[in-house]
Amino acid sequence: MVRPKRGEVWVVDLGYTAKRRPCLVMSIVLQDEDRVIVTVVPRTTQITQSRHEIAVGDAMFQKPGVFSAQMMLSIPCGKFEYKIGDLTTEQMTAVETVVSNWLGLTPPVA
Repeated sequence: MVRPKRGEVWVVDLGYTAKRRPCLVMSIVLQDEDRVIVTVVPRTTQITQSRHEIAVGDAMFQKPGVFSAQMMLSIPCGKFEYKIGDLTTEQMTAVETVVSNWLGLTPPVA
């Protein structure tokens, strides 16, 4: 079974409507007793300039795009197709800030 790790970017099959797209793994590593699902932030090339989007790791992609906290979801490990790469600690921190703001876990950033 595939066990994606936090900070990794994978191509994931998100179903008919959402397509296959790169996704950043946000959840911690699965343990044997956990459900076999992983929380991800999908990447999109449909940039809306929202405060809930962040462009990071562009060197590993062919087109400009953003990770959108508003599209965050949890999916089964069986939907993960292949790993593209890893975000740096600084890039991951930037995404965490956007996700925290979207979820209301920190004071909003103007």
